[in-house]
Amino acid sequence: MPPSKAPKSFHAVGKRKTAVARIWLTSGEGKIVVNDRTHSDYFGREALRMVIAQPFEITGTAGKFDVRGQIAGGGLPGQADALKYAISKALLAVNGEFRKPLRRAGFLTRDAREVERKKYGRRGARRRPQYSKR
Repeated sequence: MPPSKAPKSFHAVGKRKTAVARIWLTSGEGKIVVNDRTHSDYFGREALRMVIAQPFEITGTAGKFDVRGQIAGGGLPGQADALKYAISKALLAVNGEFRKPLRRAGFLTRDAREVERKKYGRRGARRRPQYSKR
């Protein structure tokens, strides 16, 4: 019996703010499915869909891979950035030669900015209560 011809998949995790994206990259025709919905249905804004497609355009692999992903936490822009980071990491696992263009575009650097916690005695993280002279 010959070995199965199942397409090889590459797994990667990307994070941004409080959003976490887990993706599986397989060879295909460029379909992107996020939380069991198409990416055009999940991400309503064209700008967010462009953010997701950037790693494929940089590496010249647009339309060559299918992406199946699960995203949780955060808002839509943070989720789109988490998905972009995960796709970049998965493409790096596919071909190590993609490192240079992805690194130059800044897609392999985790954006570590998080929301600062609220401190006691303050109205936010840093905002002080209004001063009253009398």
